[in-house]
Amino acid sequence: MKKVSIIDVAKLAGVSVSTVSLVLRQKGKISEATIERVHSAINELDYVHNVAAANLRSNTSNLIGLILRDFSDSFSIKVMASIVKELESQGFMVFLGQPQDDQQHLERCLLSFKQQGVAGVIYLASDATTDRLPEQLCQYPLPLVVVSQALPEQPCNLVMRDNRQAASLATRHLIERGHRNIAYIGGMENDRVRHQRLLGMHGALKQNGLALRDEFTPACLESTHSVSVATRQLLEKNNTITALLCHSPTAIIGAIGGIHQVGRTVGKDVFLTQQVALIGFEDMLHVNLTSPSFTYVSSASEETGRQAAGLMMRKLKEPELQTQRITLSGQLVIQQSA
Repeated sequence: MKKVSIIDVAKLAGVSVSTVSLVLRQKGKISEATIERVHSAINELDYVHNVAAANLRSNTSNLIGLILRDFSDSFSIKVMASIVKELESQGFMVFLGQPQDDQQHLERCLLSFKQQGVAGVIYLASDATTDRLPEQLCQYPLPLVVVSQALPEQPCNLVMRDNRQAASLATRHLIERGHRNIAYIGGMENDRVRHQRLLGMHGALKQNGLALRDEFTPACLESTHSVSVATRQLLEKNNTITALLCHSPTAIIGAIGGIHQVGRTVGKDVFLTQQVALIGFEDMLHVNLTSPSFTYVSSASEETGRQAAGLMMRKLKEPELQTQRITLSGQLVIQQSA
C-alpha cells in the first residue's frame, strides 16, 4: 500500500498543505470547520504525522528533558507524573534522565539531552540540604525550569511549594483544636525543608502567645526506627506534648511506633490526655490504608507538575520571558489523626 502523505490529507480535506501543517502543529488562526475537515481526512486516511521529521524541517523540537535524581522521593514522583501528563496533552514528549549524585553523570545526562535534540529541561531537585543548583544546569544553553522543595540561591525559573505556609496552617489547626504543646518530629538538622517548616510553626505559635521549645524539635535520620526512637524519647521527657507535626510519611509511621511504646494512642481528641494528634505534609494515601486516617497538608504535587510544564511551554514560546518564581500553597485535609 502507498504511504499516506500530508499531500493526500490536504487533497481530501480541500485545503493547502500548509494549512494541514498548521493544524497538526496547533498554530495559526484556522477556523474550527477547517480543523474538523483536516482531522476527518486524517482519520479516514489513517495518516500518521511524523513529528520528528517535521521538527527537523522546522528546526524545532517537541522533546523535553526531565531530570529526576531520586526515585524514592514521593513528591518528585507525583510531580513527574503530572508533568508528563500535561506535556503530552500539549503534544510534547518527555526524555527522562536520572543522573547519580556526581558531576560526570549529570554532564552525560545533559549531553544525551543535546544529542536527542530536546527543546528545554525540567529539573526535579530532591536534595533539601543545599541551596545551590549544579553548575552544569546554570550554564545549560536551553530553557530550564526547576522544581524544588527549598529555594535555590541562584535566580531561575522555579516552581516550589510553600513549606512555611504548610507548617503554619497545620500548627494553627492544632491550636484551634486546643493543643498548646506541639512538637515537630523528623528531618535532619541541615534539611532546609525542615528549617522552613519550623519557621512557619514558630510564627503560628508566636501569633497565639506560645513558644517553640528547642527540645520539642528533635532531628533524626529519615528512617522509621530513628523516628520511633526519637518520638519515644521526646514523649518520655515531655509528657505534656499532645500533638506532633511529622516531617514525612516515614516520620508518621515511625512516630506511631514511638507513641505506642510510651502507652499512648494516635487521635484528635485533646481532652483524652493519652492521645497524640499527628499531622503530615504529603498526601498520605499509602499510609491511610490503616486506621485512623491521617490529617495532612497536601503537597500540591499535581498542581506543581502542571505549573512546571506550563512554565516550560511559555518559556519556549517566549524565549525573552522574564525569570519567574511560582510558589504553591498546600491545603489542609482534616481526618481522624488531628
